[in-house]
Amino acid sequence: MSGEGQDRLYERLKAYEGRPAATGGRGKDPVNLPMIRHWCEAMGDEHPAYRGPEAVAPPTMLQAWTMGGLSGHEDRSEAYGELLGLLDGAGYTSVVATDCEQEYLRPLRPGDEITFDAVVESVSPRKTTRLGTGHFVTTRMDVRAGGELAGTHRFRILKYAPAARPAPPPERPRRPRPVINRDNAGFWEGVAAHRLLIQRCTACGTLRFPWLPGCHACGAPGWETVEASGEGTVFSYVVMHHPPFPAFDPPYAVGLIELAEGVRMIANVVGVPYDKVRIGMPVRLEFQRVDEEQELPVFRAVDGPETAEGER
Repeated sequence: MSGEGQDRLYERLKAYEGRPAATGGRGKDPVNLPMIRHWCEAMGDEHPAYRGPEAVAPPTMLQAWTMGGLSGHEDRSEAYGELLGLLDGAGYTSVVATDCEQEYLRPLRPGDEITFDAVVESVSPRKTTRLGTGHFVTTRMDVRAGGELAGTHRFRILKYAPAARPAPPPERPRRPRPVINRDNAGFWEGVAAHRLLIQRCTACGTLRFPWLPGCHACGAPGWETVEASGEGTVFSYVVMHHPPFPAFDPPYAVGLIELAEGVRMIANVVGVPYDKVRIGMPVRLEFQRVDEEQELPVFRAVDGPETAEGER
């Protein structure tokens, strides 16, 4: 909308100031102890003035006695509906309550019958907020008990057109988490410390990997750890093309690495194109961070003529 169009719109909106927003409103329930009790429980307010035969309602419940509930009120004025319709027609179709002000003139007591009237007190010039651009509309409600003014309630809303927000970049899925249990927790603690730990049976001295609760050679349960040197060779490998898994970028090489210590483990082969990986290729351990929480052992091809060509 042009600046001139905005000016004309604002003139029309301002014309509603002072016109009724609601007339002859009546509270759906008289002031009552059950609602007071529920309010106090929700707010954690244990003031003795709100309990017993001489109880009064908490002053901040002023608006509660005028609410229409899910079925609403039928006392909204035609003028207020027109004002909101103008704002909707200008593209200010979203609404958010921003603040309220209350003034308490007399306490409300159980049995008080509540009536109210409301007026459009002000419509602001066009404002730009973080939510978007629109107009603040303030209504003032006069709340009466038995015909006597008990308080006033000013309520302000923003009718706005939501600000355009850039689409967030697609979030890359995290790699699956390893299954960590009491049998392999020590291995993952080693990885976190950048150590590749191998189990060694304390009975027969057999090295084993992956970690197991007992020796596969002699069955003994006792074990200790040996830190791998990190040197190894590609014993076998596959190149993953399909199916594509979230958080992985195929094609990539997954190697069965024979460590210098004699055990074998599965890990990604990096530092060389996937189609340059070869059986017998020397590799060296390193730890690669794959997301903000996880590092994994991988094996980098050791520099050589073929690796150098691949790196180019």
